[in-house]
Amino acid sequence: MSEHSDSEYVFGRHQPASHVIIHVSDPHFLAGGARLGGRYDVETTFARTLEAIRAVHPHPDAILVTGDLADLGERDAYRRLRAAVEPVADELGTVVVWVAGNHDERPALRAELLGGEPTQEPVTGVWDLDGLRLIALDTSVPGWHHGDLDEAQLAWLSEVLEEPAPHGTLLAMHHPPLPSHLPLFDILELRHQDELAEVIRGSDVRGILAGHLHYSSHGTFAGVPVSVSSATCYTMNVARPAADVNGMDAAQAFEIVHVRPDTITHTVVPVTDAPTGDFFSERWLAKMAALSPDERLEAFSRKR
Repeated sequence: MSEHSDSEYVFGRHQPASHVIIHVSDPHFLAGGARLGGRYDVETTFARTLEAIRAVHPHPDAILVTGDLADLGERDAYRRLRAAVEPVADELGTVVVWVAGNHDERPALRAELLGGEPTQEPVTGVWDLDGLRLIALDTSVPGWHHGDLDEAQLAWLSEVLEEPAPHGTLLAMHHPPLPSHLPLFDILELRHQDELAEVIRGSDVRGILAGHLHYSSHGTFAGVPVSVSSATCYTMNVARPAADVNGMDAAQAFEIVHVRPDTITHTVVPVTDAPTGDFFSERWLAKMAALSPDERLEAFSRKR
């Protein structure tokens, strides 16, 4: 890992990000380290994910995991996930935000990841990340796979949003308030989206981070950008016809979220061991930094 952060060099018009969040989704851990569906080695892939997280930023403001933490809601699965993530978070000096998904079971999640009472209460929370507010919602419905937000949770969210945060607010949830081009996901979509839109419209919410789909997707909801992170366990092979899409053991990824005063970017980070070229390096960046803006354009922009 470089001794520098990814924002030390500023060559363009935008200032460095004020906050960086690692957005991970859908690890689907199983008790005893079992393979998901007898096929997907989710723990090995997640270990590669954690190695990539170490590399992309030396001190993110949070590691956010947007649901389906465990595939069957087993207590040992949550213990294994916590044992994998917390040492990396400690090493990077950051916090972990756990979000409940439709495959999760609230009592076991609460007991093993949050150290709380094993109740069916929604798993929600608010984090102040140096002025950036991160709110975790719980769209899971006990006993079901579709998503929902009841009146109590929407009322709570409305109350929290009454006072704006210095850098605005990000919402984290499992079920995205977006349509999918894959028909099967619409069966499991988030309910009461109109009511959620009424709560966040006109508030300081700057973005919504979600999972559930097992492929990367982006859109807007109530005027707010929505970013869906792909899964770390397996992904949907969207190169097939929409009615025939199935999972594949490839294209696993997470996202690195850069928050700036004027914009938020979501970069898909592939979890892969593919060979990488060595065209650009810390040494190359330092060389560019020593040049004037006009010299940099001449060295890098002019076509040869």
